[in-house]
Amino acid sequence: MPWKLLCVGGARPNFMKLAPLCAVLRDDPLVGLVLVHTGQHYDDALSGCFFRELGLPEPTHYLHAGSASHAQQTAEIMRRFEPVLIAEAPAAVVVVGDVNSTMACALVAVKLQVPVVHVEAGLRSFDRSMPEEINRRVTDAVADLLLVTEASGRRNLLAEGIPEESIRMVGNLMVDTLRQNLESARREDTLRRIGVEAGTYGVVTLHRPANVDDRGTLAEILGALEQISREMTLLWPVHPRTRPQLADALGDNTRLRLLAPLGYRDFLNLMAHCAAVFTDSGGVQEETTALGVPCLTLRNNTERPVTIEEGTNLLGGTQKSTILAAWEQMRLHPKAGRIPAYWDGKAAGRCRQALLEFLDRRRRATESAGLSPAGGTA
Repeated sequence: MPWKLLCVGGARPNFMKLAPLCAVLRDDPLVGLVLVHTGQHYDDALSGCFFRELGLPEPTHYLHAGSASHAQQTAEIMRRFEPVLIAEAPAAVVVVGDVNSTMACALVAVKLQVPVVHVEAGLRSFDRSMPEEINRRVTDAVADLLLVTEASGRRNLLAEGIPEESIRMVGNLMVDTLRQNLESARREDTLRRIGVEAGTYGVVTLHRPANVDDRGTLAEILGALEQISREMTLLWPVHPRTRPQLADALGDNTRLRLLAPLGYRDFLNLMAHCAAVFTDSGGVQEETTALGVPCLTLRNNTERPVTIEEGTNLLGGTQKSTILAAWEQMRLHPKAGRIPAYWDGKAAGRCRQALLEFLDRRRRATESAGLSPAGGTA
């Protein structure tokens, strides 16, 4: 009987990490894959199109949690996830990333004494005003197996008292997805449809509440972007939660072009051919490093320091003056960057191996204690 693994995703960044992992687990005779979509992101632009483009299987369970405040959404996901977990009785729950779904499902699992595996563990911004930082810390605190993407993750977990035997360096699943889709993305006619030429434009993504919900901060960032847009066209696929805040803020600047949300391949194609990316997204920092594209992060910190230490990323802050100073530095002294260790497109295989070894250790420990193993055996 195969091990039953319950993999959880809820938001757009999760799906890019789950796609390669689900692919290797789905084909493994030792594993019975159960995919749960919490519905944290639920419209087609942020959810449905990603499942289709990335070849994700249809979720076994769709929780339809929807959007609300952080507390309400987290509580609703927990309420809807608990009966699914009880009914499925898996050998382990696998959560990815740092969204509310990640923390909510990890908490339900640990309270029901189901082992938790956290993919992308150990990342730290050390900024507790960020909801994602709280989600990461809580999830790591209750996880049994912690799979990390970069060396900083391992250092952070060890400093927090996580046993070394619970930590495995596996690499970056988002880079697996990028490598698997890059050539097909380049064949898309994205640039023609949008009306730009390669190397002549920049790409903007902005969605963090600290940036888009604070009028003062948003005005500072927009002031910098408007000035940069005098030098080159900036294309901005706008997150649905950001568009209302932009309605009255941009004025008549026609070189800062707002686009509808893009599918995975269209956005990857746009990034791969641009001159620079301006973002507050952690995942985009990783993707630009993998692509060798200059990235200016519109934040005062990052939980992905390897993108700065080894990659193409530069922190720009959130003030107009600091962003423009960083932009000038980027123009005068562009970073060549290199691909970090284990960002080789093979992270999913290492995740699979770490999972099977973890489950086998638990089986042997359970049998030696004279108990019945749950969730199947390898």
